[in-house]
Amino acid sequence: MERRNTAAEAKQRQLAKFASAPKSTDPAMQERLAAREAIAGARELLRRARDAAKLAENERILAEAAAVTAEVEAGAKAEAELRQAEINDGILRATADEAARKAERDRRYAAREARQG
Repeated sequence: MERRNTAAEAKQRQLAKFASAPKSTDPAMQERLAAREAIAGARELLRRARDAAKLAENERILAEAAAVTAEVEAGAKAEAELRQAEINDGILRATADEAARKAERDRRYAAREARQG
C-alpha cells in the first residue's frame, strides 16, 4: 500500500511540475524561443560561411594543382623534345661519320687501284 501511495505522490508531483511549467503563450517563453531561433539562424549563417570558405580553398588548391601539373607536363615535354633532338643529332653524326669512313675507304681503294694499275 505504501508503494502505491509513494508512486501516486510522485505522479502528482510530476503533474504539478508540468502544470507549473511556462506555457508557449508566456512572453518569457516566446522570448527564449525567439532567442533560440536567432542563435540557430546565426549558426546556420556561420556554417554556410565556413562551407563557402572551404569550397573557395578547395577551388584554389585545385587551380594550383592544375597549374603545377601543366608546368610539370610542359617541363616533361621540353625534356622529351631535348632528348629526341640529342638522339637525332647523334644519328646525324653517326651517319656523317659513316659517310666519311666510306668516302675514305673508297679513296684508298681508288688510290690502290691507281697504283696497281
